[in-house]
Amino acid sequence: MAISQELLEILVCPVCKTPVKPTPDRAGLKCQTCRRVYPIRDDIAVMLPEEATLASE
Repeated sequence: MAISQELLEILVCPVCKTPVKPTPDRAGLKCQTCRRVYPIRDDIAVMLPEEATLASE
């Protein structure tokens, strides 16, 4: 994943404004509050609520 640490420090979930963290497989960014997982495509985080999936855990 080519998303810089500086960017990760400022990215938040657009729905609930909680900071997001990379998923274990580094294929997405997960919000710990609302459990939305935003995909990473071509090293770009797609932070659109309609593109997010809900994590089961």
